[in-house]
Amino acid sequence: MESPMGHVRVAKSLVRILPVAAMLIFLVPSSPAQTVDVSGRYQCSQAKVRGKIITCKAAPLILKNDGHFELRGWEGSYLVNGEWVELSDSLVKARAKIEPGHKIVLRYYGKHGLVEMTYERRVAELGKTSLS
Repeated sequence: MESPMGHVRVAKSLVRILPVAAMLIFLVPSSPAQTVDVSGRYQCSQAKVRGKIITCKAAPLILKNDGHFELRGWEGSYLVNGEWVELSDSLVKARAKIEPGHKIVLRYYGKHGLVEMTYERRVAELGKTSLS
């Protein structure tokens, strides 16, 4: 059987700890989840098949603001998860890596082996006529 003094000691400890915990919860700034806006039209800038770079003539990858995408007639939804863009529809899922310079690299196994498609978003700055 516990003594009433044990309960009093626990209660006194809680009374000291609770205000500190409450203050920490309110004073520590919350960091909202960072979301990367990758929406836009990406042109294929490079294709690599079996390690050999070839001219890329692929259709553009379009990532819409509403979380949907289009790629060569393939339509579905996408989700940014860290440094990856996860593309999916009801049957197929794929991951593409976000790289510096507004690039997305999609790697997959096709009929000719490993294929790596690099898509690049062209960003126009106000006042400039050239795209980079």
